[in-house]
Amino acid sequence: MSHNPKNAPGSGSGASRTEFFMISVAAQLAGMHAQTLRTYDRLGLVTPQRTSGGGRRYSSRDVELLREVQRLSQDEGVNLAGIKRIIELTNQVEELQQRVSEMAAELERLRAGYRPDFAPPQRSTALVVWKPRHQR
Repeated sequence: MSHNPKNAPGSGSGASRTEFFMISVAAQLAGMHAQTLRTYDRLGLVTPQRTSGGGRRYSSRDVELLREVQRLSQDEGVNLAGIKRIIELTNQVEELQQRVSEMAAELERLRAGYRPDFAPPQRSTALVVWKPRHQR
């Protein structure tokens, strides 16, 4: 019982459509109670997409994140504040890795276009003396 909300990214036509689940289905997939998902949303741990009517729609990535929150909490004994910080830092690392990839691709593009025969002119260290023109 998946659903693509109208305002969700990637909901237009295309080959890579993301599945979205109602809260009850996402809770079942994550092995949690729906109220737990509401609590995690309120705390900012897992923030699902919203329909135009305000209903929560969880992506597959959200469900995986819910499972990770549960694992960190139950298996590792991390409190919710710690889990939130872990999620924030993980997101930051992913963003930085993406930026490094973009910059590496840009560097490769620039290197591919580099022409040694089209080098910038060398700077001169010659001294130039300026003399004002005589006033008329």
